[in-house]
Amino acid sequence: MTAAELVVILAAVLLSLGFAALIVVLLRVLDTVRDLRKEVTDLRGETRMLVDDLRISTDDARDTVDEARQDLERFDRVLGSAEAIGDAVGATVTRGAFSSPSIKAAGLARGASRTVARLRRKSRPEQNIIDVRRQAGELPSEARRKRA
Repeated sequence: MTAAELVVILAAVLLSLGFAALIVVLLRVLDTVRDLRKEVTDLRGETRMLVDDLRISTDDARDTVDEARQDLERFDRVLGSAEAIGDAVGATVTRGAFSSPSIKAAGLARGASRTVARLRRKSRPEQNIIDVRRQAGELPSEARRKRA
């Protein structure tokens, strides 16, 4: 196993560990958002029961309750958006975490191995010898015999 292959394997393992940690964190955030949504729903139900039990008939109290309901509905929409973003980020992170770095690491390993192979070929002394007679216009003895 070459050093380049070892580096590629090590990078893939580290990327996998980082991806797993990110998934765990995103799942925790998603669970927290869902729990918060449940609490908001329970709070909304309790608020309605309290208002109905007290039978407050003043206009100010009704306006306050309506404003609170509108705020709760807005907050519920924000939580829904956050949950959708969390789901989308999970899919995007999966794709981005493995596709681009894996392709780049494979390309880097391939280029490094080709470079090492070329360097090994160039270091052989037989390939570095230049035939001086051919460059000076002098033909080898076999070629002279064939011409004559």
